[in-house]
Amino acid sequence: MAEGFKIDQRHGKSRVRVARVWRPHSGGHVMVEWEVDVSLFSDCLPSYTSDDNSSIVATDSMKNTVYGKAKECTEELTLERFALLLARHFTTYYPQVTGAIVSIVEKPWERVLIDGKPHSHGFKLGSELHTTEVTMKKCGAVNIISGLKNLSLLKTTQSGFEGFVRDKYTLLPDTRERIVATEVTSSWRYKFANISQIPPAPFCFRQRYNEVKKVLSDTFFGPVDTGVYSPSVQNTLYLMATAVLNRFQEIEWVHLRMPNLHFLPVNMSSKENPNMVKFADDVYLPTSEPHGTIQATISRAMSKL
Repeated sequence: MAEGFKIDQRHGKSRVRVARVWRPHSGGHVMVEWEVDVSLFSDCLPSYTSDDNSSIVATDSMKNTVYGKAKECTEELTLERFALLLARHFTTYYPQVTGAIVSIVEKPWERVLIDGKPHSHGFKLGSELHTTEVTMKKCGAVNIISGLKNLSLLKTTQSGFEGFVRDKYTLLPDTRERIVATEVTSSWRYKFANISQIPPAPFCFRQRYNEVKKVLSDTFFGPVDTGVYSPSVQNTLYLMATAVLNRFQEIEWVHLRMPNLHFLPVNMSSKENPNMVKFADDVYLPTSEPHGTIQATISRAMSKL
């Protein structure tokens, strides 16, 4: 409280880009590229209400800490572990800092395969982004949310949409045959409530990320030979999220955002050529604007969102 006003404040550094290469004596090089955001909760009210900056941790120092800690990590680690390391540093090193939020987005550099063999030091850029947000208090209480972006999925059949509300504005026909395509954004929270509860190796956040991504994709597509019918994006979203929760007990909730990216049937005709293009589940107009947006958070019955 200051002069009758309440101040809720934090400050930090955004879009700190860092790349780290590990060069083990045996095996190929390991390379990551991260974009790091740091935000600190701290007792620095005088900097807002007067000209006293003595308790401010400079955002430039936060940026430099990211590079310093990356250098200190002599062994490969995941972005979740690095976010935990940074958050723990800020909340223990500075007495006035009561909490920290560290968010990281990993650029998807993937090892190149040459004639089926992994290259020792060659990488190519993939598509999906691995994300995390770690919130930590000085007491060690922690909240870990991991996620992914840009997971593009498409099925050319086994999808429909019918039985929806019809009124004077409805033009969309019922169908049991359509292309369904989406670009999945997902996040999930781990149940670890304190830094002391985070399991040591061999538990690996990167492995769990890859496994969650596989479960989401496999559930969307269904069996290789037959697929699985999707009566709506909503139903597919629910099945994808519950598959993750049923598989991984350390995950408390899953949030999915799945835009419905439309592939519109193409019919073209003219007076001279009435059947120029007659749609037969073959020619489509891909369009992403406008698109439907479906999102939901699926949690265990006793979990806190």
